[in-house]
Amino acid sequence: MNFMNRAFLNVKAKKGRTLLLTLVLSAILMFVLAGILIQNAATTAAENAKESAGATVTLSANRENAFKKLNSSSSKSKKLSLASVSVKTAKKIASSSYIKSYNITTSTTANAKSFDAIETSSSNSSMSGGPGGKSNSSSSSNSTGDLTISGVSATSTVSSFSSGSYKITSGRGIRSSDAGTNNVVIEKELAKENNISVGSTIKIKSTSGTKYTLKVVGIYKASSTSSTSTGTMQSDPSNTLYTAYTFANKLKGSKYSGTADSVVFNLSNPAKANKFIKYAKSLINTNKFSVSKDDSTYQSMLTPLNNIKSFANKIVWLVAIAGTIILALIIILMIRERRYEIGVLLSLGEKRWKVIAQFFAEMFMIMIVSLVIAGIGGKFVGSALSKQLVSQQTTTTATTTSTTGNSTGGAPSGGGAPSGGGGGNSAPSGKSGGGNMMTTAASSTSSSQLSSQLSTDVDILSLAELGGFGLSIIFLSIMLASIGIMRLEPKKILIS
Repeated sequence: MNFMNRAFLNVKAKKGRTLLLTLVLSAILMFVLAGILIQNAATTAAENAKESAGATVTLSANRENAFKKLNSSSSKSKKLSLASVSVKTAKKIASSSYIKSYNITTSTTANAKSFDAIETSSSNSSMSGGPGGKSNSSSSSNSTGDLTISGVSATSTVSSFSSGSYKITSGRGIRSSDAGTNNVVIEKELAKENNISVGSTIKIKSTSGTKYTLKVVGIYKASSTSSTSTGTMQSDPSNTLYTAYTFANKLKGSKYSGTADSVVFNLSNPAKANKFIKYAKSLINTNKFSVSKDDSTYQSMLTPLNNIKSFANKIVWLVAIAGTIILALIIILMIRERRYEIGVLLSLGEKRWKVIAQFFAEMFMIMIVSLVIAGIGGKFVGSALSKQLVSQQTTTTATTTSTTGNSTGGAPSGGGAPSGGGGGNSAPSGKSGGGNMMTTAASSTSSSQLSSQLSTDVDILSLAELGGFGLSIIFLSIMLASIGIMRLEPKKILIS
């Protein structure tokens, strides 16, 4: 009788022992599978985060160098001069394979002519815009404008729209094909107060006094959390008009043609942000321009996922090591009970390796059944563990980012208004203040949403990986358990 037949008959005859080993091995494999599933799910989620979260790199004037130059100037009438970004250079940089999309941004201000700007009130001031954009309280709106004109290449690439904070409720957004036109997208409240609809024409006046007629092609709704804290009318989201960047440049003056305040590049792979920055810097004058990245959302998603992946990896190895030790102890007891059987087989001339192979064959048969049980139960255990880990990591991340935000005092992250004035980059981004706090909230939400989508479905690859762990565990267990018996001679085994 060969060792395979003996193994089958032994497993069949010793039902109690077989059941015990099946339950123990099933429990071990179930937790190993749970760790594998969570680990694989975290890896997949991290890959998905590259597309869903993304990262941006902003090309703008080098404000640090501009201020240094201003401070070192001996002139009595000091004036901050910021270089404008060349659209031609920006498009050359955007042709890189690292880029998914890009947005050219130019911001300025203007006064309402044929309609009323939304009145903005605060505890310290109250301002209203009448036809022509005149303020009741001061003449400051005439010099700065009561409207913010945010010139973009496409509203779909503006962070406020792509994140869902702002939504087009009627018509369409600004497209790249709108370059050179006077098309405009206005806020819902502004449209409602002035009975403006898609297809209407409105008139505005630049701060230099030139009048322009614009055609409304879309109406958007700003989020309820987007509000001004400065008390100025142009900073109110409802008074922000989105146009093509070419029109914003026209408002600023002919010398700004073919330029931009800043250009935001959306990366196809956030992990390659540093490589892209190096490439971009090779094409610009770094004394005049700076390149900065913002991958905070991606990092906020990646941090808890990496923690979960690391914890799952520890689960796999700790359970595997502990399982090997526990199983080895059980098999040692099992082999001690079968000393006589082993002695008889060896005395009959059976090879030692065949006796060990019989034990291995018995455990392999038990492992097959355990794999089925673990495959069924592992999904539920993995799902429960992943939810607990996600909850814990999301809470930890939210607490950490909140603490970081508080320590910075909620300062805006834009770095100030670009050249051309009138709201800078804050308007197209939908940030009017407390930038870090808004980013923190958005990052925490995105992190929670992505992490909660961890899929712990059992697939063939997971079962194959589990089978490999199972074979390793039973092999090591049997080898450890067989050392004490296999080194003895048959006669000594039978006598003892």
